[in-house]
Amino acid sequence: MTKLSLVYYPDPILEQECERVTEFDNKLAKLLNGMYDLMIEADGVGLAAPQVGVTQQVAVVDVGDRHGKIELINPVILEQRGEQTGPEGCLSFPDLFGEVERAQYVKVKAQNRRGKVYVVEAKGFLARAIQHEIDHLHGVLFTSKVTRYYEEGELEG
Repeated sequence: MTKLSLVYYPDPILEQECERVTEFDNKLAKLLNGMYDLMIEADGVGLAAPQVGVTQQVAVVDVGDRHGKIELINPVILEQRGEQTGPEGCLSFPDLFGEVERAQYVKVKAQNRRGKVYVVEAKGFLARAIQHEIDHLHGVLFTSKVTRYYEEGELEG
């Protein structure tokens, strides 16, 4: 697979509903590996397939906590509770940050790269990142949920 590159807004692929993954093969593994590498290179904490031009329900998340790298294939939020409001950005919107309300806790069912179903529970920042990436898989951009945008330099501290 050629090296992946980021897709930027207003590319229409970012607002498309993604297809469920049905083939858990070497092509999927290469996509996941490429997405993870690009996410790390771009200094992100999550990346969804439409952000690299692929309309499949595939995302990777790594917020640097004990969970490490999480691969979300065909993810479904089973439960969410509480609320948190905080800053979000997106690799497809360079230098744009806004205040977004999300659930404080999520329980998500997904599949791994071999198709095995698993459940992950997350709270705080990890829950925020997972919700952001799952939104991408349904064509929902964080900008549709922003209550306030940050001015340049406002988040630096």
